Amino acid sequence: MPDPLLNEARPPRKSARIQVNPPVFFISAGLIFTFAVLGALFAEQAAMLFAQVQAFIVADFGWFYVGAVAGFLFFVIYLMLSRHGEIKLGPDDSEPDYSYLSWFAMLFSAGMGIGLVFFGVAEPIQHYAAPPVGESGTVEAARQAMVLTFLHWGLHAWAIYIVVGLALAYFSFRRGLPLALRSPLFPLIGRRIYGPIGHSVDIFAVIGTMFGVATSLGLGVLQVNAGFNYLFGLPIAVSNQLLLIAGITGIATVSVFLGLDRGVKRLSELNIILAVLLLVFVLVAGPTIFLLDAYLQNIGAYLDSLIQRTFRLYAYEPNPWLGSWTLFYWGWWIAWSPFVGMFIARISRGRTIREFISGVLLVPVLFSFLWMTVFGNTAIWLDMGGVAPIAETALNNLPVALFATLEALPLGAITSLIATLLIITFFVTSADSGALVIDTITSGAAVDTPVWQRIFWAISAGTIAGVLLLAGGLEALQTAAIASALPFAVIMIFICFGLLRALQMEASGSAIDLSGATIAAADPELGWHQRLTSLVHHYTAEQIASFIGDTARPALEAVAERMRESGFAPELAVEADRLDLTIPHGERGAFSYAVRSRSFLAASFMWAETRKSGRGEQRHYRAMAHTSEANPPHDVTGFTQDQIINDLLNRYARFRHSHRIE
Repeated sequence: MPDPLLNEARPPRKSARIQVNPPVFFISAGLIFTFAVLGALFAEQAAMLFAQVQAFIVADFGWFYVGAVAGFLFFVIYLMLSRHGEIKLGPDDSEPDYSYLSWFAMLFSAGMGIGLVFFGVAEPIQHYAAPPVGESGTVEAARQAMVLTFLHWGLHAWAIYIVVGLALAYFSFRRGLPLALRSPLFPLIGRRIYGPIGHSVDIFAVIGTMFGVATSLGLGVLQVNAGFNYLFGLPIAVSNQLLLIAGITGIATVSVFLGLDRGVKRLSELNIILAVLLLVFVLVAGPTIFLLDAYLQNIGAYLDSLIQRTFRLYAYEPNPWLGSWTLFYWGWWIAWSPFVGMFIARISRGRTIREFISGVLLVPVLFSFLWMTVFGNTAIWLDMGGVAPIAETALNNLPVALFATLEALPLGAITSLIATLLIITFFVTSADSGALVIDTITSGAAVDTPVWQRIFWAISAGTIAGVLLLAGGLEALQTAAIASALPFAVIMIFICFGLLRALQMEASGSAIDLSGATIAAADPELGWHQRLTSLVHHYTAEQIASFIGDTARPALEAVAERMRESGFAPELAVEADRLDLTIPHGERGAFSYAVRSRSFLAASFMWAETRKSGRGEQRHYRAMAHTSEANPPHDVTGFTQDQIINDLLNRYARFRHSHRIE
């Protein structure tokens, strides 16, 4: 007879046609569709509404954005320096999936995007030509322009990403919860993350990500249009921008259809190559020594004014600059954080919290600073030297600023073509990757979802970008980023509290049950003869492999078979020296129990030292069991089949209790 306690945890039925979390998918899709239809039909009214919304948020919630982002930065620095920094994002014995070099390379690619290409020249030259306070076009204006640019692209932006990425990595890899934005709230609301509250969190994450991606795509199309105007004489017009969105979204759809390896991976590699080539060319063709000097000086000026600029709200000099720049960026980064956070979480399993924070703060920020210095200071240098009126060009048409700068350098036509191609490939990878993240959220972190779902979200992102361009262009893009991020900023504050509480509980020894309850589960009973034999005997690799195959495997197979009879779908993966039993529970995550062979360096007193002992390491082997609940791995060498089953069931009972599976 099936166990009635297992019915609620039965995984959702998969369909070849659709695999979604219905409340999140359909409500998110409905809201996005409604916005797209109303924005397209009533573009002028939408433009007026966007202007009013932005003015309202800047006037009434500017302080909240500034305070929240400052709090995120202080929070991640605290975690990096605290005792929690030694905690691994995964089991205690887990190792990073990627080497430092590969990890830094992927963080580098995460720091790249349409935004850097669009604003690399546009932002510094705009602040130089129209600073928030002070006289324009001066040396002081040039200095402050780079400080303001660094403020928007520096530590604050990546602190926002770290909050989301660290929480996702910790609760997924160390606590066994789903890789979803609702999971970090488990310490605060418990099982309610699987109900309407959790659905609401995911819906806000989808809406924020959608408008964050659409903002990037809109900026990219504005600059592609400017590039085609410079190269081929294509007029700069909304109609042409809509055609470009349709065409490039079509390419993104093909990339989605081809899949991650053949689509996004190859385009990402092309992005990095083109970006580095363009960066090196401008550095060499431009004022090289000046740029290298400016890079270090800009960093110093940024760090020197970090606290003051962090809390600068221009309360004594009110002007629209704050909403058009700082608040736009804070909203954009918050809206973009589920996307980037999920990416950096996926590549950081096995890192410590201290490694994660220091690496994510260091690598992308330094590269962004280099990019902004090379392109921004080159543009300012050309304008101050009278070589090209780039400041005037930026004031009249911001997207053209990059091409005006490249035109003033050698091989302007070729580099402009490369820059345009770079923007297009970033457009495609942003739409593709954004669709993948949104699909992950709306499907309840499911894997191998039908390809049409990702295609649907990629097309939706292109559609929203087109609607925003119709409803006000750059101003509408800025408003969409600021407004969509407001509710998710509140959620991020609760994510910080949830993460901190979980870390404090782990430090106090409450690492199993996030809700604070305890559960008593007896360890398998071992006779003292058995325990002593297991402790003092040193096993070879062959003996442990035999134990895993002859004792552990039948035990796990028996449990899997019994659970299938009860309506579950456990999966048992068998390798030469490893067994993995996974029991899925839909949105509540999956429980896993693994037994694998692990080698240890034997103590030197176990045998007499010989002359050859230094030439090799004497090792012995144990069978170690691991679970998805972040328990330290434990030794099951010498257990009987019944003892392994009891050990598995004890830990599975704790999983069910902590995940509120009744």
